[in-house]
Amino acid sequence: MKTLHELNRERNGADAGKYLAALVDNRLKCLDYTLYNPHKVEFVDYSHPDGRRTYIRSLSFVLQKAVKEVFPQAKLRISYSVVNSLYCNLVLPDDREETDRDMELIRQAMNRIIEQDIPFRMEKIPSEEAQQIFEKAGFPQKALLQKTRGHFFTSVYYLENSPDTFYGPLVPSAGYLKLFHLRRFYKGFLLQYPQPDNPARVDGQPKLHKLVEVFEEYVNWGKIMGVRDVGSLNQKIQKGETKDLILIGEALHSRRYAAIADTIFGLRDKVRLVLIAGPSSSGKTTTSKRISKQLKVLGMQPVVLEMDNYFVDRENTPRDEKGDYDFESLLALDVAFLNQQLFELLDGKEIEIPFFDFLTGKRAFSGKKLRLEENQVLIMEGIHALNPALTKDIPEENKFRIYASALTSLAMDENNRISTTDTRMIRRMVRDAQFRGISAEDTILRWPSISYGERQNIFPFQEEADVMFNSALPYELAVLKSHAEPLLHQIPPVSKAYPEALRLLNFLSYFTCVHPRDERYIPYVSVIREFIGTNPPD
Repeated sequence: MKTLHELNRERNGADAGKYLAALVDNRLKCLDYTLYNPHKVEFVDYSHPDGRRTYIRSLSFVLQKAVKEVFPQAKLRISYSVVNSLYCNLVLPDDREETDRDMELIRQAMNRIIEQDIPFRMEKIPSEEAQQIFEKAGFPQKALLQKTRGHFFTSVYYLENSPDTFYGPLVPSAGYLKLFHLRRFYKGFLLQYPQPDNPARVDGQPKLHKLVEVFEEYVNWGKIMGVRDVGSLNQKIQKGETKDLILIGEALHSRRYAAIADTIFGLRDKVRLVLIAGPSSSGKTTTSKRISKQLKVLGMQPVVLEMDNYFVDRENTPRDEKGDYDFESLLALDVAFLNQQLFELLDGKEIEIPFFDFLTGKRAFSGKKLRLEENQVLIMEGIHALNPALTKDIPEENKFRIYASALTSLAMDENNRISTTDTRMIRRMVRDAQFRGISAEDTILRWPSISYGERQNIFPFQEEADVMFNSALPYELAVLKSHAEPLLHQIPPVSKAYPEALRLLNFLSYFTCVHPRDERYIPYVSVIREFIGTNPPD
């Protein structure tokens, strides 16, 4: 009998300190976990997604305790993640804004906790007792989540006498958390943690004001709907208010689509090319269709130009480090030819539209012609659409860029945010199974490659957008739950995807499921239909 902590020291010696948690028979465990029988054990460090999440959870607990020490009457809210950071708001008793001095005091308190290497401990207690603890500690959202989740027991974590709850293990003690930075940003501050690919480095000042503004807009929408966290969402569903939740959320989306179309219409004398980009499962297709419909209402005629038709011939396609064709590289597109055709279209000339023959791997022409009429506007959707290099020869005044993503502003509770990546992965998993015959296991195993492509080709250019559209809906995870859970349960325990499947199942367990009958209230044009399909239950 020994703990993972002891086994880590035996197995990894001087390197033991870099390991943050462990997979025991493909189940993520904290290093305090005791082994009684032979098991397969894999220790995870910061380079592993589970190790990174363990670090971030633990660091956010240290921040929570430090804030309580420095400002006992203040309220901390960890709202969402933005590029290796958690965006936080601090509500001080006198309603003043945070200062650099406040940040320094909190940073010093965090460093004291880390230097003292204070241990984290966990107790599993009845959920009713946990609810009382969180109400007394000033965490009403945590208390409500325990009440609406419907589980008998809850894991409560402690850092000295400070209680909290998290949705995964923590490191054994605060001394593991060597690197972080606090930085004032927008209307709050950032808790910055190391880069995934460079654990010894924290990012500098990010340029993400447009992204944060979109998040804040949707936080305000949550206030309008009375849904800012999972507990309040569960409560509304349990009270039979699902229909209103769906219809109000969809109405807000419709207003946003119309507002974007109005902006484009107002610039119609100059804007002739609308470019739409976004990460996987961000709702780009629905966004393109809905904005096109709104433009038609205004008397404009959108014309879709498929970016895939501008691939270079297969023999000229670049390869990745594994030797496979890299179709996501900008070099996989004939940028010069694309710009030539776009320039001719905007100059009033007629072009012959190419198409890419995926069987022969070559560009071909079918005689299809296009001339842009006065009331027409081009729509191009693709991963490189916001990259200035894609349309480098087209004047900026002729372009309008839209960034679409699922920026989940709903929180689990006061200091546990919902990952936008998790929302998109669940969307994709459901769509892959529904329409593409791809298992949840394969979706999970492919996700690291998808994420890598997004970090290289999409996220660096998101602030280039003229406008951002957030396709996330407050109710969507409660709908996706019934579609995703059966898929995740099919993943065998020996699969490399199993730890991620367990994590997502645990995450979804906190949501009250929207009854399949209530899916009939979701409009057929909703972005959620892109993933669950259009046929309502009987």
